[in-house]
Amino acid sequence: MSETPCTKCAWLLQLYLDGELDETEACEAEVHLDACGYCRRQYRFERAFREYLRQTLTGEPMSPELRGKLVALRATAHPADGA
Repeated sequence: MSETPCTKCAWLLQLYLDGELDETEACEAEVHLDACGYCRRQYRFERAFREYLRQTLTGEPMSPELRGKLVALRATAHPADGA
């Protein structure tokens, strides 16, 4: 079981947390996390940190100006069919 920084951690961890790995890659990440103590600790930290950010930031209301900009960007990026 590895306890030192691992090159797999750098590329697998963020993609795994973001749910961006296909089924085979996700399985590989899970097997690696089971075997690598360093990566497992990094994973737990990142997961907890993301949850903390989600809980902390969701309570802050978005300014009307920012909301308007985001709505405009979304409309530009995903124009309605037939428009």
